[in-house]
Amino acid sequence: MRIAFRFTLIPFVATVLVVALGIALGNWQERRAAGKLALEARLMQGVAAAPLVLDGYAVPAAEVEFRRVRVQGQFVRGWPLYLDNRPYQGRAGFYVLMPFHIDGTAGNVLVARGWLPRDPVRRDKLPDYATPAGTVTLEGVARQHVGHVMQLGTAPALRPGAIVQNADPAQVAAGTGLALAPFVIEQAGAAGPDDATLVRDWPAPALGVDKHRGYAFQWYALAAMAIIFYVWNGYRRGKSSGNQRDEH
Repeated sequence: MRIAFRFTLIPFVATVLVVALGIALGNWQERRAAGKLALEARLMQGVAAAPLVLDGYAVPAAEVEFRRVRVQGQFVRGWPLYLDNRPYQGRAGFYVLMPFHIDGTAGNVLVARGWLPRDPVRRDKLPDYATPAGTVTLEGVARQHVGHVMQLGTAPALRPGAIVQNADPAQVAAGTGLALAPFVIEQAGAAGPDDATLVRDWPAPALGVDKHRGYAFQWYALAAMAIIFYVWNGYRRGKSSGNQRDEH
């Protein structure tokens, strides 16, 4: 008995659509993984390179992101901001943001100075920490932002000492009236002997390359399974039709 493959139009069209979708989405995930790998290489190059000295001239955020930078100037002590819901090693806390005036220029840059623990009883009670007075030199890594968390309700207006969920350079520039660079510096170390209270163990960017590769494998597997199922089902139908003809 010869087993024939039985072609049916609707299952064939459905299989083509599923295979095309699986391959397209798998390729998309592969492109995302490749982009993350390029970002990882850029991050490593930026950290390994000599610090870029900020002199007040405009630098696009995309060009400086993940670069080590160095800047000299003074903290704008009257404008601290506190980003809430920033845990560290299982403890609730804040990121301290503060504008930094660049010496010899009219420019400023927003500095993420470090992490402070939150009082377990009073959410708005902040621990004491020092802000260096006068001119200091600090180093850090430039980032477009220090991460965003979910914002419930309307964000409060920025004011000195405000506890907020999120704040980016554009928002801080609008609230303070200062000319701010379009990026944030994650401060890497103390800018003086009185600047060692804050924790500066910044989380690495979550790139998720393996996650994208895993998703790509799943989509390609879906396409392969659709082909296998269509072929198996076609031969099964062909065998069934052959058996019916033999009986007659």
